[in-house]
Amino acid sequence: MVDRLVMATTGQPDVARAWGSLVSPNDIVGIKISAAGGELFTTHREIINAIVDGLVAAGQTRSKIIVWDRSWGGMKEAGYNPAVDGYQLRAVPPKDGYDPKAVFSAPVLGKLVWGDLEYHADPGTTVPLSDTENTSNLSHFSKILANEVTKIVNVPVMSITEANGIAGCLYNVTIPNVDNWRRFTTGYGFGAAAIAELFADPHVGSKVVFNVMDGLLAQYAGGPESQPNFSVHHATLYASKDPVAIDAMALRKLETWRKGSKLPPMGQMATYVQAAGQIGLGNAETEKIEIRSVGRVPAE
Repeated sequence: MVDRLVMATTGQPDVARAWGSLVSPNDIVGIKISAAGGELFTTHREIINAIVDGLVAAGQTRSKIIVWDRSWGGMKEAGYNPAVDGYQLRAVPPKDGYDPKAVFSAPVLGKLVWGDLEYHADPGTTVPLSDTENTSNLSHFSKILANEVTKIVNVPVMSITEANGIAGCLYNVTIPNVDNWRRFTTGYGFGAAAIAELFADPHVGSKVVFNVMDGLLAQYAGGPESQPNFSVHHATLYASKDPVAIDAMALRKLETWRKGSKLPPMGQMATYVQAAGQIGLGNAETEKIEIRSVGRVPAE
């Protein structure tokens, strides 16, 4: 499935030339997965292994490829094993994993928590300073994103997030890669603009060369953590160079499942997808998006 998708998207006749059209042997390639769903709903390891094999065929060194997410838990539960698979498996260390010079500023304050770069406690204790001292309008990008990888293959799962509507392509490379991120959720009323603007930052969007959404299982409520009662066996992968188009189409499908289960729509929480289209990050108008099947179409 992965091989067919990358050849179809790039228009290349074989896997090596397909990946070679996206990255060069001199690039440090990072594969951003979603590991919040634990054993059942982390990006499937088999998809990542297929991507890595393709990158190696295109001239990448397996041991230099970085596969990462914010935390370790889901990766281990889902069977990721760098000793077997040969690539680097990484997480973002709390506090020290963020680059103090790679900054994103937004006009809303966030309350800092342990793990954020600028969080401070009283000297010699773990007691936080006052709320005023532990707030900031700055977020810092992870060092992996800002300093190490030069090209990114973005592999989210097909999932709703209760904080931002859809945990898709735009969300996957932004929110899990910055500290002080809670201010970008819809509870603060700033999520729509912020995720689109985060993706537009030179540390992020310019590095993303290919997006594959893992829809083998899809989850239409309770995500991005695993909620099997709201999951469906979708048996589908979506791929594009346009992350906005994938998110727009996935959101429409997820909304259909929510409606069938008498759950309220999530579109208002995912307005950042439309915002991303408006600032030129991709196509959010579903009527103008062509979906081309490169394999068997699963039964509805």
